[in-house]
Amino acid sequence: MYNQKRIADFGVKIGRLSRGPLNAITDVAGVTVGHVTLKNKDIQTGVTAILPHQGNVFKEKLIASSHVINGFGKTIGTIQINELGTLETPIVLTNTASVGTAAEALIADTMEQNPEIGRTTGTVNPVIGECNDMFLNDVRTQAVQKEHVLESLTNTAAEFEEGAVGAGRGMLCYSLKGGIGSASRLMEFAHGVYTMGVLVLTNFGMLSDLRVNGKPVGEDLKQALLDSGEQKDKGSVMVIVATDLPVSERQLNRILKRSVTGLSRTGAMIGHGSGDIVLGFSTATKIPHDKPAQPLSLPTIHEGDIDTAFRAIGEATEEAVLNSLVTADPVTGREGNERPAFKDLLEQFDIRLT
Repeated sequence: MYNQKRIADFGVKIGRLSRGPLNAITDVAGVTVGHVTLKNKDIQTGVTAILPHQGNVFKEKLIASSHVINGFGKTIGTIQINELGTLETPIVLTNTASVGTAAEALIADTMEQNPEIGRTTGTVNPVIGECNDMFLNDVRTQAVQKEHVLESLTNTAAEFEEGAVGAGRGMLCYSLKGGIGSASRLMEFAHGVYTMGVLVLTNFGMLSDLRVNGKPVGEDLKQALLDSGEQKDKGSVMVIVATDLPVSERQLNRILKRSVTGLSRTGAMIGHGSGDIVLGFSTATKIPHDKPAQPLSLPTIHEGDIDTAFRAIGEATEEAVLNSLVTADPVTGREGNERPAFKDLLEQFDIRLT
């Protein structure tokens, strides 16, 4: 993944299950990720797009669900997802003040690909997630434009950067520089091997709460910084989950709820002002937009298999959060506000993670 040093490269092994080849959400076949990063003095923000498959998502929808851990957020699209149980657009992540722009761009892009929208069929449900990057980014400028969103949708790939890129450019995590992180886990069953992939946009947590594999690294850093690096937890996290496991919308929703175990193991307390939202989809079955002549057949796992999926999403979420921290570079933004990089502090204070 772009030769970035990730948490595994520090000797940290999270959980029991095996990682996928890229250890990223894109280990789920067909999933790709694209970024546009804006970095110019007070402007430190961007866009991240997740394509759930390489076809026409409006025409070939996917089983999907969402879960609200704490609802201090401005996500678009979850009402219809939870009513119909399907995803019909890519997922776009950006800052809070740019949600409307992102929705306009995603709607326009989907309508261009599907001229029947608004004519012979209904409208489209764009899915946008956000976090508030106002400490490092001047959100009042609303710097993200439609062309940035369209560029992120056009230029996606299986390998992508993590850390202070795309929507993660201006985000904070555990009072340090946060951003985009990803990880995956393989799930082995008698009927096959499947993948659970997670991408996070991290913007939450207090430094003293940070733990790496149970080790209170944040408390060590807080003392080393003489308490000067601590900030109140008033951020958010978006957790995007992709899997090729054949599941129903109900089963997927149960799986998404367990992402909180991974967040908690890094030290998250799910604060009052934190918008902690989980969006997920399964690529195992494509649901046609146009009604077929025969009933649909939707394969699903037996409930007896679901504990493995619970473990997989917890482990992948935990590692994705840590990857968002350890890959991030330091950023100086609005009015000179700055946040240090986790990796630099580890070296500066000779703190070991294992």
